[in-house]
Amino acid sequence: MKIYTKKGDTGTTGLLGGTRVAKHDLRIDTYGTLDELNAHLGMLRDYEEVDEFRQVIIEVQENLFALGSQLAADPYHNKFELPTIDDNAVGRLEVQIDLMDEILPELKNFILPGGHKAISQCHICRTVCRRAERMASALSETSKVDPIIIQYLNRLSDYLFTLARMLGHKTGAEETPWTPR
Repeated sequence: MKIYTKKGDTGTTGLLGGTRVAKHDLRIDTYGTLDELNAHLGMLRDYEEVDEFRQVIIEVQENLFALGSQLAADPYHNKFELPTIDDNAVGRLEVQIDLMDEILPELKNFILPGGHKAISQCHICRTVCRRAERMASALSETSKVDPIIIQYLNRLSDYLFTLARMLGHKTGAEETPWTPR
């Protein structure tokens, strides 16, 4: 299989199911943002500070591929059997958040992203995740989108925020509170 097909040279791409849409279609932008998030998670996974969280991050990356394949399919004309995720995937993120929250000090202020490269990368992942969530939500207003996609992205951004705090705790990085002026 060649990596290039030349079919997209006119600014369109094909959804699973055969429908051609503009490359700037919101559906394409949404699953492209999941791909961007997945790449950022790969960078996060490369930091040794996340060793104990590596398997969770890999599971998240696999789930993002499943969500991306659902978004890459024509929601009305697809006959492919696609990978899915379910409430259990959301529940596993919640368990991880709860485990970290038991260790972390109570959050009393908004905090500024930063303190260590791994923490900053985690916050980049979180913000890209939030963008993907907003896009999936917007797409759901005009097209069929499995609600688990939005729910999973919402919980994933919570997980990434908590993971950033946990990495700060593990590395001894000081949280910088936001002080409104």
